[in-house]
Amino acid sequence: MSTSRHPVALRLESIVGGDARLLALVMMLPLIDGVFPALILAGALNDPLGAVQVGLLIFGGSATVAVILAEMSGTPREQAAIVLLVGIPLILLSAVQAALAPSFESLIDIAIFERFAALVIAAIAAKTASATIGEYLPNPIVIIGLGLVASVDPSGATFTVMNDPALVANATLAAAIGVAFALLIALGAPYLRDYMDIDRFRFGSAVALGLLPLSLLGMAFGQAPLAALIVAAVFAIDLPLERDSSDAADDGPAMSVDPVTDGGDADGSVELDVEPVEESDDADAGTYPGDDTTDTEGRAPWL
Repeated sequence: MSTSRHPVALRLESIVGGDARLLALVMMLPLIDGVFPALILAGALNDPLGAVQVGLLIFGGSATVAVILAEMSGTPREQAAIVLLVGIPLILLSAVQAALAPSFESLIDIAIFERFAALVIAAIAAKTASATIGEYLPNPIVIIGLGLVASVDPSGATFTVMNDPALVANATLAAAIGVAFALLIALGAPYLRDYMDIDRFRFGSAVALGLLPLSLLGMAFGQAPLAALIVAAVFAIDLPLERDSSDAADDGPAMSVDPVTDGGDADGSVELDVEPVEESDDADAGTYPGDDTTDTEGRAPWL
């Protein structure tokens, strides 16, 4: 059930190759294309709940699930080791990018770059939902490259370190949430391959990812992307709910009804033989039928 042959995943697999390298490319892409620093500067990680939302959508999501379930091989312990091999550097790089986010902000016009980052997330969501739509959209690297060209301002570049430890902690938490999500998928892979529909989860996570750039642009969507992702995960699980025959036997014995009674015709009609009651000549005409006029000596014992 879990096998996904999405063209984007196949293209990445042909370019990168290898389980660890493919997973590293998918999970570290937000650090490479500048989406993660843009989310930090846009205020998407100002609270821990926002960090959970960004971690599940940006570092986790359908791409990570598809790579682990459909592309990676080996035992759950081996897959978990690969996730940790990729995840530990991811957490460290996320903390470094969060600490250097003010320097990145001084190099570019953050208002312009945020719009391009929102376009990148929307393009990724569209490509995730439909490969046909993705063929008509530009590559996210091209979009972020145009955003850098349009927003870069080297004249005001300064080297500044983030002076908000809580924001750095939330950025690190977001990466840790994404790694923990991937680790859970790897450990539960034998069951999820049987009971999870990747394509259904992919479409739902694309909807959730499409809501994230709207909140990035200042629209009050709150944790709606996180709620959409949870709903997508619930509907992607397809547990067998059919009852066994042994359970049906516990409900009690079944009652059988003969379709045709003895003496009935083929069309279901029943003929009853009723004998006419002969009136006794000895009965008194004035006596009620229920009265017994038999003498005591001539009565049967049960009467």
